[in-house]
Amino acid sequence: MNILDDLKLQYKAGGIVIKLIFWNISLFVIPWLFFAILSFLGLTIDYIDYVSLSSNPSFLLWKPWSLLTYAFFHSGFMHIIFNLIVLNFAGRLFMTYFTGKQLLGLYIFSAIFAGIIYISVFYILNINAPIVGASAAIMAILVATATYNPFMELRLFIIGNVKLWHVTAVIVLIDLMQIRSENMGGHISHLAGAFFGFIFIKLLQNGTDLSKVVTSVLDFFANLFNKRQSTPFKKVHKNYNKPVEKVVSKIVTKDKSQQQIDEILDKISQSGYDSLTKEEKEFLFKVGK
Repeated sequence: MNILDDLKLQYKAGGIVIKLIFWNISLFVIPWLFFAILSFLGLTIDYIDYVSLSSNPSFLLWKPWSLLTYAFFHSGFMHIIFNLIVLNFAGRLFMTYFTGKQLLGLYIFSAIFAGIIYISVFYILNINAPIVGASAAIMAILVATATYNPFMELRLFIIGNVKLWHVTAVIVLIDLMQIRSENMGGHISHLAGAFFGFIFIKLLQNGTDLSKVVTSVLDFFANLFNKRQSTPFKKVHKNYNKPVEKVVSKIVTKDKSQQQIDEILDKISQSGYDSLTKEEKEFLFKVGK
């Protein structure tokens, strides 16, 4: 199994956190390579300008998608590395209590909310600047988890045991202290994302799951593109003879391949994907085709 097959298997076997990490990496690497090649050919295009969110509200008229796409693109290598480390950390904590659909809904809604707040504040301050990065959505995931279980125990390297709310409070405090810095827009969006994460959990605890809106939209488009082809009309000949009763065994035996798949998936859930042997990875990749 080559590296590409291994990555495909990790994407299929991984949850929504892994998929979000893959999406962010892909949208960073692929456009960068593509437009770098074009620049060597003498065609320079600043693709970030088309996916970034501008603080000028009028820009939304010709690129409305930027209210969401900005949360999946990054401006530099260190920018995406730091964000994905925190996304992996916060996302796994969130998944301890909630579902993948709820995490995806929170990611999308918090990005849109933080983008609107960013535009509003910068418009009032008469500042024109673009913004990219998943930081606001990641902050929402972290604060949402801390809101739900603030006393969750974490063991950090060197520091030792701390509560989740301690870590979250320090990160929020850093954003507050740096709100007048050069990256004012970034810190404003972080705080907006944190606020949305808090509201998301409070609404969820009162019975309102905002993520269902995102799930419904995604399911609609999924069903739209996955409609089954209608089968042609077939003439049916009716048999008037008395049907012969068949003796069907009530004992259902699990297929050996399915049993092996279940055992491998249990192993992944308990010890992680890296605990699989080479043979188990190859088997899971073959049956996943």
